[in-house]
Amino acid sequence: MLRIKRVPTVVSNYQKEEAEDVARRGGGCGRNCLNKCCIQGAKLPLYAFKKLNKIASDKGLAGHESGKPPVAFLDSLLLGEWEDRMQRGLFRYDVTACETKVIPGNYGFIAQLNEGRHLKKRPTEFRVDKVLQPFDGNKFNFTKVGQEEVLFQLEASDDGEVQFFPNAPVDVENSPSVVAINVSPIEYGHVLLIPRVLECLPQRIDHDSFLLALHMAAEAGNPYFRLGFNSLGAFATINHLHFQAYYLAVSFPIEKAPTEKITTLDGGVKISKLLNYPVRGLVFEGGYTVEDLSNTVSDACICLQANNIPYNVLIADCGRRVFLLPQCYAEKQALGEVSAELLDTQVNPAVWEISGHMVLKRKKDYEEASEENAWRLLAEVSLSEARFEEVYALIFEAIVCVDNGKGDASESSLEEPDVNPQPLEEVDAINNNSRHNMVTGTQECIVMH
Repeated sequence: MLRIKRVPTVVSNYQKEEAEDVARRGGGCGRNCLNKCCIQGAKLPLYAFKKLNKIASDKGLAGHESGKPPVAFLDSLLLGEWEDRMQRGLFRYDVTACETKVIPGNYGFIAQLNEGRHLKKRPTEFRVDKVLQPFDGNKFNFTKVGQEEVLFQLEASDDGEVQFFPNAPVDVENSPSVVAINVSPIEYGHVLLIPRVLECLPQRIDHDSFLLALHMAAEAGNPYFRLGFNSLGAFATINHLHFQAYYLAVSFPIEKAPTEKITTLDGGVKISKLLNYPVRGLVFEGGYTVEDLSNTVSDACICLQANNIPYNVLIADCGRRVFLLPQCYAEKQALGEVSAELLDTQVNPAVWEISGHMVLKRKKDYEEASEENAWRLLAEVSLSEARFEEVYALIFEAIVCVDNGKGDASESSLEEPDVNPQPLEEVDAINNNSRHNMVTGTQECIVMH
């Protein structure tokens, strides 16, 4: 059994020891939280998106063909409400004051000095050898978040049209999905998407939750707004289902990395692998419908979960492109295979770091940041080439089986490789402070080696 001490970042102002969470008599617990003690009769803004079948070409998954939506999802609702919470002092520090720079080199890794992010944490012990772990209501979870930290509820529209209700009742019986602030933000607009929050789902991807995440990326309609997911064992710190998201007006290095096509599935989803990048991973894009892409990626994630393989996911390009990155850094840590030099940085390489946004906690590391140092850290995250091929074989078999046997692995592998290097873009935008442009269940599994 491998165990490693975790010091998770505080994501809510109500993330306290269980002893401090004892409810008071009458009137709920006094914290106006999302739990049953306070949620009855509560009202929160509700954004109902139009659930489309086909993927729009250049506008993400949502087209809003019938006209403008009732509220600008990204600029007015998400970022506007996020700034409101910042002005109300709900964040633990001002992330907009953190130093940020693009590291010289071919890929343009982004370095941020965020010394406040590791302060005032409480120690927690997480198992790193179990991707699937049961939800534990005694530990911090998002039902303990204060209602003032919630920006809005998010769901598909009943009548097929985008709707916004500024003061909608919370449907406790149907467990709403909510978007809440991360009080220890990495970047501007850093939020948490918490699917079906009251169901208390553990940190594992399922088909419905991933489809919701794709729709959120589409509603934002901006390639600089990405969503990320960390599994347990890949530096998720809360075992309660959630995605993270934020706005950063620069291309991530992983988005610019060249790819080589492996195959195209019957549903039109193209699967490629990353080339010339320190972390080996798969890229999913296309699909005839939103569900084609969502189901393919979900099936791949479910396969990794079932085989106890930690992974990270990045949703990019307004929901049209998804990066899937199995990793083994925490496993190497537990086995004592990571150098003291890398451990001293206290950097836990989760989805944002793997994508090329290096959140550094020491001024020394920030001042000495280089492409070579970033590459060295991320190379430790990656599976070996042989192990990656084994993992891909598992994923492909799972996808084909779920697809009722459609397609043939051997035939698909014979397609001509499609090497598609993304052009390196100018990355000076980050230095110009782009924010001013804004308009205000457990399964026993075998660990693969």
